[in-house]
Amino acid sequence: MEQCVEAAGIPTGWYNINADLGFELPPDLPAPSSSHPSDLQKADLKPQLPLELMRQSLSKERDIEIPTAVRDQYRLWRPTPLIRARRLEERLETTARIYYKYEGGNGSGSHKLNTALAQAYYYRAAGTRRLTTGTGAGQWGTALAIACQSFGLSCKVYMVGTSFKQKPHRKTIMQLYGAEIVSSPSPGTKAGARLLHEGWTDSGNIAFAIEEALEDALSTKDTQLCVGSGESYSILHQTVIGIEARRQLAGLGEKADIVIGCLGAGSNFGGLAFPFLEERLRGESSIRCISVESTACAKLTRGVYRYDFTDTSGITPLQQMYTLGHLYRTPALHAGGLRYHACSKLVSALYHRGLIEALAYPQSDVFESAVLFARTEGIVPAPEAAHAVHAAIQQADVARKRGAETVIVFCLSGHGLFDMASYADYLEGRLEDVEVPDSTIASSLAALPAI
Repeated sequence: MEQCVEAAGIPTGWYNINADLGFELPPDLPAPSSSHPSDLQKADLKPQLPLELMRQSLSKERDIEIPTAVRDQYRLWRPTPLIRARRLEERLETTARIYYKYEGGNGSGSHKLNTALAQAYYYRAAGTRRLTTGTGAGQWGTALAIACQSFGLSCKVYMVGTSFKQKPHRKTIMQLYGAEIVSSPSPGTKAGARLLHEGWTDSGNIAFAIEEALEDALSTKDTQLCVGSGESYSILHQTVIGIEARRQLAGLGEKADIVIGCLGAGSNFGGLAFPFLEERLRGESSIRCISVESTACAKLTRGVYRYDFTDTSGITPLQQMYTLGHLYRTPALHAGGLRYHACSKLVSALYHRGLIEALAYPQSDVFESAVLFARTEGIVPAPEAAHAVHAAIQQADVARKRGAETVIVFCLSGHGLFDMASYADYLEGRLEDVEVPDSTIASSLAALPAI
């Protein structure tokens, strides 16, 4: 894998962790039939995924070549910098050395553009002319809007209602790149109208937004659904982050002890961690890879490892993963990109086997660390990325107490310059932690499909 880097430092191939797993992932299962099928279940289904993305998800090749057209787009901002957080280290008085891989320096402001460009390329090559998607905080929607503009595709984005209200400038930037954007749930789809009728007017969540986008794709000519996280191919495309980070660390004479990424569905964490985890899977290191989730949507630390739907439509294949239940009513936390009920089947399998770790934090603690990071390092983190910041600070404190020279690397997956409403709530004392009782999770899990 280390040889798959061109002279400019941009990877020429993505790292496929399937080559090194040493076990088979549980197979996807068809959705069970229903005695009361929904409109989508009765619809004339058409394939939503280009054949090449399907091949990538199933491939056992360690290195999968990045198409020249995609690599040309990457050159606009890649390689991204690996920065040592010296001022933060000094403030913490830690013996740890903290590095962060900054992915916010592109037009979308986040890591999401890595897979958006790849997917738009493959969809276009397969004959698609229009893509629909659901987005949580808006980073994925923005990235896909840019990617569609780059490869000549139309784009419609269903954005989770809470984030749509909190981040109006996300709508503007998506429109700037030619995308159409609506708040989800929306009255323009049967799924959205149903959800609004059922009282889902306060927040929505990414699973509902994806259901709306799927309905749109199924009913519109030359249109397909495109998703930005969780699927094996989307994590594959994000491994440019970890490949670059490993190479950059080696150039500094460093070797990571702990790698950290926030966890929504999995592409952020997997993109950084998987290339490092390769060493552990081969028995070459004992590196710790820590995923960080919100206590309000803690699928790894509070969910179950079961077959579940990836959205709320009831027609998509079932995947075995850690889940809170596809009908989990996600609280309206500020980290919109973490408001997903489940986790990638790849990340889930690694966690189930004890190969990675998981931590969960409340948003007040996360924002406290985000402000400290901004004041020391000069970058305002996105609320999602701030979870990784907080975990890195906690691990640096552990190193200080032990006197250990631990090397910590985390993914600063995006900037928070579109998240000023969130920071205003924190700075002005309006931000509250969200408590999710066990009974709420138990009720959601009770609706899991029987397999």
